[in-house]
Amino acid sequence: MEERREQVRIDKWLWAARFFKTRSLAAKAVSGGKVYKNGQRTKPAKGIAVGDELKIHKGEMEQIVTVLGLSIRRGPAVVARTLYEESEQSINDREEKRKMRSLFYAGQSMPAKRPGKRDRRKIRDFIRKGE
Repeated sequence: MEERREQVRIDKWLWAARFFKTRSLAAKAVSGGKVYKNGQRTKPAKGIAVGDELKIHKGEMEQIVTVLGLSIRRGPAVVARTLYEESEQSINDREEKRKMRSLFYAGQSMPAKRPGKRDRRKIRDFIRKGE
């Protein structure tokens, strides 16, 4: 699965390492400023090499990884995890954010059933009350 190369396009590597589901999503993230290579913005066609540090933003999640291996083929998740190493600080920050999200949503619960016609009318009237 792994190919020996000097450099690989960053969008191909992100796709092969399973950070993004498709290569086009990886390319959009890189060109949109969601991926930083060694602290600087980059373009999807730029190459990465072993030892480069990547900062990847996906939604609220941020990961800081060091490239350990290069591959242009998308393989199993077990193989993809060997292509990078996540920093301890990144792991701790993600865990802290996960805990904060779970505490934020802890008091909220889903309703027992879907609203019926009468309930929807009440909701609509309540929302339109300020108009």
